[in-house]
Amino acid sequence: MSPLKITARDTATGPVLEILGDLDYTHAGELRDLLATLTLRPGQLLILDLAGMDFCDSSGLTALIAARHHTHAAHADIALAAVPANTLRVLRIVGLDQIFTLHPDSESAARNPRPSH
Repeated sequence: MSPLKITARDTATGPVLEILGDLDYTHAGELRDLLATLTLRPGQLLILDLAGMDFCDSSGLTALIAARHHTHAAHADIALAAVPANTLRVLRIVGLDQIFTLHPDSESAARNPRPSH
């Protein structure tokens, strides 16, 4: 197991959270706790950069859905960037690729916040 590390940075479109390590039952609460402290303005884009994510279980997927709910409650949007292949496969199987905007990396997400899925 890899410990979870989340780093935040700001872009012109909104915050980027880089998720490193395992987003699993043991660590998913850390993302949810961080989201509770994150203030989003209407129209902003929250980008979750998953390039460094090693593993994501159902608790991690639930945390991603919670992030989506948090952004929509703030009248903001969310995008997932650099989703690892194994996680992308699961997102597609359960249909979450239809509710999240996906980008190859956080830079393209910030430049083009609403491409097709």
